[in-house]
Amino acid sequence: MVLEGKKRGVHPHKFTLWVALASIVMMFAGLTSAYIVKSNQANWEVVETPVEFYYSTVVILLSSLTIQWALRSFKQREMSRYRLLMAITGVLGIAFIWLQWVGFNWMWDNGVTFQGSGAGQFLYIIAGLHGLHVLGGIVALIVVITRAFVGRTQSYSSVPVEIMSTYWHFVDVLWIYLFIFLIIVK
Repeated sequence: MVLEGKKRGVHPHKFTLWVALASIVMMFAGLTSAYIVKSNQANWEVVETPVEFYYSTVVILLSSLTIQWALRSFKQREMSRYRLLMAITGVLGIAFIWLQWVGFNWMWDNGVTFQGSGAGQFLYIIAGLHGLHVLGGIVALIVVITRAFVGRTQSYSSVPVEIMSTYWHFVDVLWIYLFIFLIIVK
């Protein structure tokens, strides 16, 4: 029995996010599958994973914690704490991108370019595409943070914060998968 006036189902923005996340999963599944196939070729060159990628992994894990705490703070209407935690998440996201950039520079300085045949090409593409998704998340974070500091919250709808949190956790889990994959599959 459905009560009148009660809406059922998933918020349209959340549904759209899940569809987008599914397509991103498919893209990275294709890339990692291609990596496995190509790694069995005779001329495959193994590449060392930059140490900065290890540091960036810790940073993105910390950012997942801060955004989760921010979501909880928002739901408890602790707005000053929410704003602080969202800003910290943004700074950690920028730190992740910077560490990835430093890792890419280390690879380039050590002769890992697109001209070789092997893991280097895939490392640039896979980590680079992930970095672009994190960068998109940072842009969304900036919008949410700006609204938190400038806008007046009247409805206290947590949907935008929940969507941001879900996306951020997704890019975190995706990076953990990719990072472990790139370390194990050589």
